[in-house]
Amino acid sequence: MSDTLTHGKVGIFHYTLTNDEGATLDSSRGGQPMAYLHGFQNIVPGLESELEGKGAGDTFIAHVAPKDGYGEKEGPGPQAVHRSNFPKDFEPQIGRPIRAEGGDGQVVTLWITGVKGAQVYLDVNHPLAGQNLHFDIEVVGVRDATDNEKQHGHAHGIDGHAHHH
Repeated sequence: MSDTLTHGKVGIFHYTLTNDEGATLDSSRGGQPMAYLHGFQNIVPGLESELEGKGAGDTFIAHVAPKDGYGEKEGPGPQAVHRSNFPKDFEPQIGRPIRAEGGDGQVVTLWITGVKGAQVYLDVNHPLAGQNLHFDIEVVGVRDATDNEKQHGHAHGIDGHAHHH
């Protein structure tokens, strides 16, 4: 009775993400595996399509081009914003997303790319935009999503019960 990853299943996997140079950018190994709801765009599209049809015990490498990952780089590049524009207790961390309201009231996600003195550099691009991503994947489990998870559109942890906002 082997479950495979199709729409509405929760996939649980370990991953190591490397770039073209082979440097590790992120990894779940040594910690908790990642759980995601398949078919709901909770992970980059290129990885989700590679996970389709896989089951527990499957291992593979997924090579994801920017268009199927975090997109191509766009926009003018990092913009300097003075620290006085942020809340007093704000601690800028490189690679951290922040939400800002654009001129038209649209909420945009900006990424902190650097901090120099009183200037915080923000960019519209995800830090991994424009990069080829290489995921070394080990699927550790597949389960049915709970109704709750399907309603919310994301997995609630490995067993389906964790929920914190």
